[in-house]
Amino acid sequence: MGVDVVMPRLSDSMEEGTVLKWLVAVGDEVKRGAPLVEIETDKANMTYDADADGVLSEVVAQEGDTLAIGEVIARIGEPGETAASDAGEGARVTPAASDGGGEGQGSAQAEEPNIDPAKGERKAVSPGPASVAPGGRVKASPVARRVAGELGVELARLEGSGPGGRIVKADVEAAAGTAAGSEPAAGAGAKAEATPTGGPEAEAQQPAAAPALAGAKGEVEVVDLTKLQQTVSRRMAESKATAPDFELRTEVDMTSCVELRTRLKEMAEPVPSYNDMVVKACATALREHPRVNGAYRDGRFELYGNVNVGIAVAAQGALVVPTIFDADAKSLGEISRQARALIGRVRDGAITPPELSGGTFTISNLGMYGIESFTGIINPPQAALLAVGALQRKPAVTEHNRIVARDSLTATLVCDHRILYGADGAEFLARVRELLEQPLALAL
Repeated sequence: MGVDVVMPRLSDSMEEGTVLKWLVAVGDEVKRGAPLVEIETDKANMTYDADADGVLSEVVAQEGDTLAIGEVIARIGEPGETAASDAGEGARVTPAASDGGGEGQGSAQAEEPNIDPAKGERKAVSPGPASVAPGGRVKASPVARRVAGELGVELARLEGSGPGGRIVKADVEAAAGTAAGSEPAAGAGAKAEATPTGGPEAEAQQPAAAPALAGAKGEVEVVDLTKLQQTVSRRMAESKATAPDFELRTEVDMTSCVELRTRLKEMAEPVPSYNDMVVKACATALREHPRVNGAYRDGRFELYGNVNVGIAVAAQGALVVPTIFDADAKSLGEISRQARALIGRVRDGAITPPELSGGTFTISNLGMYGIESFTGIINPPQAALLAVGALQRKPAVTEHNRIVARDSLTATLVCDHRILYGADGAEFLARVRELLEQPLALAL
């Protein structure tokens, strides 16, 4: 008897996932705990391991398909077992079923009725030679299905230009008589960068974007967002729409931090960065100011027992925020090593959803780009975010009225006014500045 493999919940906020790449072919042996399939979630691309021994007898969800959590994506059976057809339901196409002819030769694919997006009604289909599999299911990417619903195009009448006759977005737009780039872009000439993971046919991961003339704007390229980009866009829009934020800004004299780091170079490897020092200072201050380490939710304050500091990293065509857990209890060296490892995994595309969850405060640093100061958007539902600018040599006046050169940076605290008032944010920011200006305690 086969075991159903369902779309797993790989993060706390995940509602659906996209199959990027099957790592095992139909008929191959499957071992419990061995990599089975790559899945794109709302936070990261992950490899899902098999939870049973056997043979991959059937692939239900093709690469590029998006399914809700709990829906069947494959079946694992006993050696020699093949996909069965239930009454009223055709057997599903497997990747091994096509050997030169149209996709699905020699096997059938699960019937998936065409649904009118506006009415939710079943629509009659007229099977085409290559784009309709036995059983009546039209072979089309999720993006193509969505666009077809928006443009009123009947998929079953189209010839697909994708792998195995699969209908893709360009086919739908051509049938509707529209240019692939004629949709309004998010901004004049704006482009979104797709995550470069998965096979070339995974349109949901690397959507095809055909250029088209658009009047005075020239060629406009329209690229669908990845799930990660969609999640970032949604959360940032919600934050700006719901959180009444305000900013507090201060100059931090980093001269002592520069001297401390010079001394640490002789003692430790890798040497903690200035951002690591900011993380440690914030973690210490968060423990002393619990409201900053909290959130406003439904008319109540949530004050968290753990201090988990997120560090914003630009990667995967979006902003990713891995978490340093219990940062207040970690030494500066531990924070430095963990931060390097997390940033490396983000840039390698190997970060996992648990490492992106559970943050109670976020630090965003653009100093490496020479940005002196900036403001950020609070990572909901957190109470605040610290934006860190570049470390620069600036003139300063001493207590004896002498002008000297000092190393300094600008730190901007963005606060949710529903939980933090001016004095709350000011006291926290002053404590962070104090710790950075007298940093010996950070090295303990």
